[in-house]
Amino acid sequence: MSEATTEKVTWTTRSAFLMASVGCAVGLGNLWRFPYIAGENGGGAFVLIYIAFVFLLGVPLIMSELALGRAGKMNALGTMKKLVSMGHHPIWKSIGYISILVPVLGLTYYSVIAGLSLEYIFKAGSGQFDGVDAAGSGAIFQEAQDNWQVLTVWFSIFLFSTVAIISLGVKAGLEKAVKFMLPSLFLILVILAVYAMSTGDARGAIDFLINADFSKLTPRAILEALGQALFSLAIGVGGLITYGAYLDDEASLPRSAGIIALADTAVALLAGFAIFPVVFAYGLEPGEGPGLIFATLPIAFGQMPGGIFFGTLFFVLLSFAALTSTIGMLEPIVAWFVDKGMSRAKMAWATGVVAWSIGMFMLFSFNILADFQPLNFIPFYEGKNLFGIMDYTVANVLLPVNALLIAVFAGWAMTNEMATEQLGFKYGTSQFTMWRISTKYVATAAITLVVYMMMFGNPF
Repeated sequence: MSEATTEKVTWTTRSAFLMASVGCAVGLGNLWRFPYIAGENGGGAFVLIYIAFVFLLGVPLIMSELALGRAGKMNALGTMKKLVSMGHHPIWKSIGYISILVPVLGLTYYSVIAGLSLEYIFKAGSGQFDGVDAAGSGAIFQEAQDNWQVLTVWFSIFLFSTVAIISLGVKAGLEKAVKFMLPSLFLILVILAVYAMSTGDARGAIDFLINADFSKLTPRAILEALGQALFSLAIGVGGLITYGAYLDDEASLPRSAGIIALADTAVALLAGFAIFPVVFAYGLEPGEGPGLIFATLPIAFGQMPGGIFFGTLFFVLLSFAALTSTIGMLEPIVAWFVDKGMSRAKMAWATGVVAWSIGMFMLFSFNILADFQPLNFIPFYEGKNLFGIMDYTVANVLLPVNALLIAVFAGWAMTNEMATEQLGFKYGTSQFTMWRISTKYVATAAITLVVYMMMFGNPF
């Protein structure tokens, strides 16, 4: 069946588009990944470099993705096929294919972690963390991973909640969901940050996150800051291209991109101020790694005043953030089917079943398949089980490769006519020149280094 848009939808309001786009970007990358990566790389200096990358490179690339979607008025693959039919080289279809592949693969393992966050809402609310020490918290975390039956229930609830929202459509499902969840997410995060700063070690958190000690900044940390910026902003996922397709022609893409980047960064920083005062107040390790959320923070929740309430609220926050992201992952896939004339509801549920089936293997990687490492013969997959392989492939290979392709297309292949029409910059103005230089040279070179580092190790 040919690519032909059958569902001519647009956002009800531009604020709905912005909330959906911010929700697509905001997720576990802000609340789970950013704090521990900042902790591993010394705090303030890393945060400063990260913010610089978000606005110097992230904003131009967000503008580029939105421009592609609005120009094509279709899903990511349909948009790139349309641009190829207008004279661009067929190689650029790869942006569309990866923009379908990344979210469907990401959905399979991301939902497992999100399901764990749902389970932790009830663990926190039932007082399981009360008075727990490091050994006890570690045991709770291990038990949650080992019990594949219970983890399957939470994984299934989370994944099919995403499917149910997307099956209802852009306006009745996606818009209504983000209009409720995103303001709630910000409200909960502000409450947690205020509470943590008032009862925890505020001075230690401010010193860690704000005071930049550049002696702790290594070349690898700089590249990780760039990688985190791309990951956090969901550049290369395909969601922003798809959301841009539903955007009216009068909306300002530079302004929209700036708001998305600002909101995403605010969430990451607020997460830091909600987590690190607690970490320092209870003598925990800021560079704990991925276990910071599920193994380390429950120790503090078990000791702090009001820990049951605020621990529960924290994992509600985590679940909301994850859900706004998985909505942004599923929509590009379903939009592809819809643009082929297929039923949105049927294809949402069919895609959900496929993602669930693959996701079960990701889930088993925490328990019965924990030691199954089928790609040990490939250096950068050595020691990784199925979950680790999928995570590395999506986050460290496909995502930065697609971001690189988008940067190259925007900088080198996008015509001046298309760029000026979509971005609203007149050709030759300082704004247009800065956008073109950022995508054509700076982003291309920087992301190339990230891709090299992720696939072949530290180049320094």
